[in-house]
Amino acid sequence: MYSVLHAVVPPLAKAVWRPTVTGLQNVPRTGAVILASNHRSFADSLVIPIVAPRKVHFLAKSDYFRGGGVKGTLQKAWFEGMGMLPVDRDDSKAAIASLDTALSVLARGGAFGIYPEGTRSRDGRLYRGRTGVAHLALTAGVPVVPVGLTGTERLQPVGARFPKVVPVTVTFGTPIQVAGRFEGVPLGRARRELTDEIMTAIQAITGQEESGIYNARPE
Repeated sequence: MYSVLHAVVPPLAKAVWRPTVTGLQNVPRTGAVILASNHRSFADSLVIPIVAPRKVHFLAKSDYFRGGGVKGTLQKAWFEGMGMLPVDRDDSKAAIASLDTALSVLARGGAFGIYPEGTRSRDGRLYRGRTGVAHLALTAGVPVVPVGLTGTERLQPVGARFPKVVPVTVTFGTPIQVAGRFEGVPLGRARRELTDEIMTAIQAITGQEESGIYNARPE
């Protein structure tokens, strides 16, 4: 399903939206890698796989994979075809399960996409990164490619049912290597330092104002 959708969706999306994409050479074509991006819109998890030079897995609400009937079947096929992996966000153990899912992707040499902010920025600021991204990178020993998105907040604003045709820019930054860099550093400190380094790289790409605080899901 991925091969079929990827042969159709990216060329069509690029023809309609004409996104500006830079830094594709920074994404390794093979081997495990994490793509860590700012988060502006629901559409982010579609934009990155569409323009990336390889398959990128993102987590998606398990509800998208459970629908019945023709609509549910098509929806499930769409998300699976775009490389999405289900996670039950209502489960108290969802955070641990999501990290395990990500590590399994990396163990297979895949590319995993993650938003260190945790949830979408509603005011355009860049929020403090949560250390799950560093946990993955340090545990798997894989590089992190910082990704900067601009314009996706206008592509599909919160509450909008359909995407709009607006300028979108995707920039893949220089990979941040982790192998051998944090030997002897306490694990908690290493996670915090690496996460802050990743967020600094994202901010340098996007130019977003830094909030200095963690983002929270709206009630």
